[in-house]
Amino acid sequence: MKDLRSPLAKAKGLGASGDASHHFWVQRLSALGMVPLVIWICFNIAFLPEANYATVVAWLQSPFNGIMTLLFVIVSLFHAQLGLQVIIEDYVSSHAVRLFGILFIKFLSYFLMAAGVYAVIKITLGGQ
Repeated sequence: MKDLRSPLAKAKGLGASGDASHHFWVQRLSALGMVPLVIWICFNIAFLPEANYATVVAWLQSPFNGIMTLLFVIVSLFHAQLGLQVIIEDYVSSHAVRLFGILFIKFLSYFLMAAGVYAVIKITLGGQ
């Protein structure tokens, strides 16, 4: 049977996976969120008086710097996970390998997020 929908109606529909447009927009929004965070972290690290352990710990114990670093860790790893998922979906043809790769990337990114959040909170609250 012939599809009677217009090209615009077809374009507004969801992709084969059912959530491709949502994935696209989430990746773009996380990239947009990364812009100020990357600029902030680059300037802050560049203007540290010394790059030794004590200076970085003292810098990270500031509440604002701790919160911004937490945001950087979470958003950057989330954005990386989305991008790697797209690469795997586009270039891995075997369904089993694709599924394993996507699950591995998701679990690894969530583990690294938890480890990063734990490390930043521990340093921010004064633990060495």
